Amino acid sequence: MNISGESSRQHSAHLPDSFTVEDLHLYYGEKQVLFGINLTIPDRQVTALIGPSGCGKSSFLRCLNRMNDTIPDMSRKGRVLLRGEDIYDKDVDVVSLRAQVGMVFQKPTPFPKSIYENVAYGPRIHNLFKDKTHLDEIVHKSLSRAGLLDEVKDRLDQPGTSLSGGQQQRLCIARAIAVNPKVILMDEPCSALDPIATARVEELIDELSARYTIVIVTHSLHQAARVSEKTAFFHMGHLIEAGPTPEVFTAPQHEKTQEYITGRFG
Repeated sequence: MNISGESSRQHSAHLPDSFTVEDLHLYYGEKQVLFGINLTIPDRQVTALIGPSGCGKSSFLRCLNRMNDTIPDMSRKGRVLLRGEDIYDKDVDVVSLRAQVGMVFQKPTPFPKSIYENVAYGPRIHNLFKDKTHLDEIVHKSLSRAGLLDEVKDRLDQPGTSLSGGQQQRLCIARAIAVNPKVILMDEPCSALDPIATARVEELIDELSARYTIVIVTHSLHQAARVSEKTAFFHMGHLIEAGPTPEVFTAPQHEKTQEYITGRFG
């Protein structure tokens, strides 16, 4: 896959959709967890996936970079297209795909390495730098884009695990963007953080969406409303409704969406 470079949010209407998901069904063994999902995910925007626990949000998210491949007895039908190319095609290099579609997990997961080596890890394994000076530049730029450089620039040799929870999550974001991805997937990235750290990560999501496509799973309706341009509501493995976030929250088309947003279930 050769997916083109950078742009800004104001041009996003002229860019192709990052993902087009067509009639996606997902099974864990005999249990079906996703039913005929059809969804487009716009480029250089934030798309929020909402819905009650166990509704298929995270399972869907992990289809976008084939993380579900690691689950025994997983099977799938349908297509997931990244800029028009099927990511489940037999010729797709999954390691390369996961560099292009990065993942930030619910709990911060810094490697047991220094802050510097956490960020340098991806560029090292993908051979994305020319020399030490270039690697230094990638590390510093990634930390800067993750809003962390000023806080850690004098202690890059210290363990990533020595940082606070919010800093660790921003370190994980820096690690994800160090390999120059096109998409960043975030699975409940703020659920383990305090309100101040959550606000900082939300600011960061807004800043990063000018450069990257972001898909975020969140249980917080307030967070979805604050950070996203598009919202998709899942219920019991079905995509019930998707559209511009203000419309989904203020004028939902489906009764089930209305019930969830107003707190009648979930």
